[in-house]
Amino acid sequence: MKETTTEVAELQTLLDASYERSTQHLQNIITDSRRLDAGELVRILTGMCTLNLATVTAKGEPRISAVDGHFLHTRWVFTTSGSAAKARQLKARPAASISYVDGERIGVFSHGDVEFLTPEHPEFAEIEEHLTNHYGSSPSSWAHDIVYCRLQPAWMVGYAFDKAAVLTDK
Repeated sequence: MKETTTEVAELQTLLDASYERSTQHLQNIITDSRRLDAGELVRILTGMCTLNLATVTAKGEPRISAVDGHFLHTRWVFTTSGSAAKARQLKARPAASISYVDGERIGVFSHGDVEFLTPEHPEFAEIEEHLTNHYGSSPSSWAHDIVYCRLQPAWMVGYAFDKAAVLTDK
């Protein structure tokens, strides 16, 4: 766990505010016994998670794709080709939604803006090191136009159908 206590506390504030702003329908599904808190999320969301990334075209049409995501410092991080449609869409319209769903076990849903991280960004080196350790090579070496992206969430909720089972697995 690389998250600081401040980052976990800020995530908890976001989770609580997001849940309070949620519809009654969502609150009926994600009851208190199924709600994942910030400490539980950082404990569960380790390694690579296949994420569903939703973007919007210039015509306002929704698009969804999958990306390898990593939950680092309470934010989703992913890479892609700079020429990918999702990268072009995010550069023009950074608003995005990301979900991570593992069957009925876990669901993490978030909305926010995607930022592009360059090598000059103060957190880039740590992110690249994490990804290189995971994949065995730097994503920057995979193609000439790889971009590093991170979702800055404005809304996020976490769900586990059986929290005890999910937390025991970790």
